[in-house]
Amino acid sequence: MSRIFLLSTNTMTDPYAVYPLGLSIVAAALISAGHRVKQFDFLTEGQSFNRLDEALQRFGPDFVGVSLRNIDNVDSFTSEESWALHKDREIIRRIKGTVGVPVIVGGSAFSIMPEEILSYVGADYGIVGDGGFLFCDWIGRFEQGHPLPKIFQENRSLDTGDTHISPCWDQTIIRHYAETSRMVGMRTKRGCPHHCAYCTYPSLEGNRYRLRRPEEVVEDVIRLKKDYGVETVFFTDSVFNDPGEHYLAIAEELIRRETGLPWSAFFQPGRTGERELQLLKRSGLYAVESGTDASSEATLEGLNKSFHFDEVVEFNNICLGQEIPCVHYVMFGGPGESDRTVREGLENIKGLTNCVVLGFSGVRIFPGTLLERRAVEEGVIGAQDSLLKPVFYFSPAVDVQKMNEAISEAFKHQRQRVFPPSAGRQKLEILNRFGFRGPLWDKLVSFKKGRKNR
Repeated sequence: MSRIFLLSTNTMTDPYAVYPLGLSIVAAALISAGHRVKQFDFLTEGQSFNRLDEALQRFGPDFVGVSLRNIDNVDSFTSEESWALHKDREIIRRIKGTVGVPVIVGGSAFSIMPEEILSYVGADYGIVGDGGFLFCDWIGRFEQGHPLPKIFQENRSLDTGDTHISPCWDQTIIRHYAETSRMVGMRTKRGCPHHCAYCTYPSLEGNRYRLRRPEEVVEDVIRLKKDYGVETVFFTDSVFNDPGEHYLAIAEELIRRETGLPWSAFFQPGRTGERELQLLKRSGLYAVESGTDASSEATLEGLNKSFHFDEVVEFNNICLGQEIPCVHYVMFGGPGESDRTVREGLENIKGLTNCVVLGFSGVRIFPGTLLERRAVEEGVIGAQDSLLKPVFYFSPAVDVQKMNEAISEAFKHQRQRVFPPSAGRQKLEILNRFGFRGPLWDKLVSFKKGRKNR
């Protein structure tokens, strides 16, 4: 069996630091196959190249697996400075200078543009897809001397098969995130049946949900609380509130096992009502992150969303009725946007009371998406243009400067309105100085005096 050094390179902390869940899942798969594994998180180790060199030399790996989570932060105001691949390339260069073993890259960012990223970062091989099982397969073939392509990926459909495995959490890494972001991520399913114009989830994970058994999910939640002292869980599913109501089965199991652990997740508006939110709150739901994405009917349609804005308002009001803080992510300048829809959207947002709205300018274009196709058709980009560095879609019908000025003016002096996204970091840093930890969007929302506010 082999010695495998697994490295997470992600150092982005906007709006909060995210535990490297994928790394822990790959580690669990490799360990179950009999390999010896060392997990190393570049952020946890203070982004220190010296610590990385020392850890590599001390462990003496046969292989190094590198997980790439982000290409950039999808914020048009800071996209160039947040581009992560230049740092990833330097990390891989250092690895090769320290240990002369094969370097294999994977992760969600890599799987979006595998050929271009592999060429840029200079790794030896790349793995596209569910890294845990594929990495085990790759190592087995390598050790047996089978010829391997530079980019290795599964041939079967992403929509079939059980690819879930409980993470192997690392004590040192988990302590860092428990002390900083105060939470650890976990998934209850993979895949996404929606076809949002900008999104890469279906191509990365398949366009059908692959569900984890609620009992397995909750057992992991209990382990996080009991063995690692984790205070909060974030369910990282593309959409938590699925139409098959698997999410309600998760909540019921959390209640049955009396976990008492607060949790949050990404929700789609227009599907979950008061009865469901009551159950979710009983199970520990303390805040909602809503994939609202646009603020007018025209731009919702342009992003291929399956709900209307009045459903967003209704969902927000139901959350308020249950005293569950909500943050809405809204992208301006997308398909269908015009100067008129910007004004209409800002007026619509006024209907989202006592909640956080995080505004973005433009929509990051990724290959293989409906948005890329539309951008080519409209001449926003060329068919052969590289999307490796951040490229943003802005509707040809909108004046971007005037749009940004209008958003800034509408959001000015409102603590619950954040634009650009980097302003959210500043607000959270202020809360950090007062001793608060975690996502903290709920700290920007208050309910009537005398009522309990988590």
